[in-house]
Amino acid sequence: MILIVVLLLVAIVYFAAPYARATSLIVRVAGIGGPAQTIASLQETRVEKKPRHMVPTRHGDVPAQIYMPAAVSEHAVLVMPGFNSNGIDEPRLAALAADIAASGYPVMALALPDLQQFRLTPHSTDVIEDAVMWMVNQKSLAPDGRIGIIAVSFSGGLSVVAAGRDHIRDHVKFVVSLGGHGDMRRVMRYLATGVAPKVDGLENHAPHDYGVAVILNSLADRGVVPLEQAVPLRSAIETYLKASQATVISDAAAAPIFAQAKTMAASLPEPSRTYMQYVNDRDVSKLGAMLVQHLNQAGVDDPALSPELAPPPTASIFLLHGHDDNIIPPAESVLLANHLRMKGVRTRVLLSGLITHASVNEHATAMDALKLMNFWAAVIKQ
Repeated sequence: MILIVVLLLVAIVYFAAPYARATSLIVRVAGIGGPAQTIASLQETRVEKKPRHMVPTRHGDVPAQIYMPAAVSEHAVLVMPGFNSNGIDEPRLAALAADIAASGYPVMALALPDLQQFRLTPHSTDVIEDAVMWMVNQKSLAPDGRIGIIAVSFSGGLSVVAAGRDHIRDHVKFVVSLGGHGDMRRVMRYLATGVAPKVDGLENHAPHDYGVAVILNSLADRGVVPLEQAVPLRSAIETYLKASQATVISDAAAAPIFAQAKTMAASLPEPSRTYMQYVNDRDVSKLGAMLVQHLNQAGVDDPALSPELAPPPTASIFLLHGHDDNIIPPAESVLLANHLRMKGVRTRVLLSGLITHASVNEHATAMDALKLMNFWAAVIKQ
């Protein structure tokens, strides 16, 4: 009888612990506060932010930041943002990395240089591969030579591609893609035309102006404008995109940067001036209609950019996507999950009302929180 009780208690601890830690992580990331935050703190461990270091890659050294928990209980994870010029200094990324580390994961935060410049290139996938290889060679981070990846937006889809590469496929334990893509060609066409794949139960939303501005930035030197106009046009677009980032802080902080983008547009020659005017006016339809004819020049059919075109990984794949995402539509995660399962990849997908594209939705329901808790518990069990 005593043995049965002991076994029952062990089972409760084993099966309940991942859910408790998942709940703790969600409460911290969402910034719920109050009694929930107090209870969540019981699952936390102290985190040390190590000095910044450089990770060597085939495309140059990339800055990274390690967050080391006092009590390591999980595999190390590589955490990466999507498009953001602030890189590892972006406050939301730093907070996410610290919150994940507080759950017992050694974390290395790293931003992809091309995504920091709002450009989509195959180099980003190479950087992910090289960063993983660097981490697994650090015995303090990966004593068994395996790590996980948690990546946001376009870096999520690129991480799934990297995880399938021969050099690291046996070193990646899991990938969590938050708001990622399956096929870059579909996403580009959605951002330019507003047409997303039809998936039962999903509503199509008009694309965000941020995404189509990124496409113009990526295509600027590929025949959209005369080559000599590419650099000044990109400078204006990047200023606009930085202003969009600043709206996370406040509209007041963003206003002077938006004004600077308009001033820069006025000094551009045609056709750059008109295209930048579309960006400043957030005129997705006009800008998208112009870009459609250039999409095939973007190199978006490169397998390095799309998980559905690349060799499948052996790692477990977790796809988390906001129901109302209008930068990368949620259909991308559904279609990618279907593709990976057909390839025999262990895949779990959750479309959630608790997140938007890459941020927490403060108006989500308790059921959304419960589903997300179950999702993260499954990640923690890996």
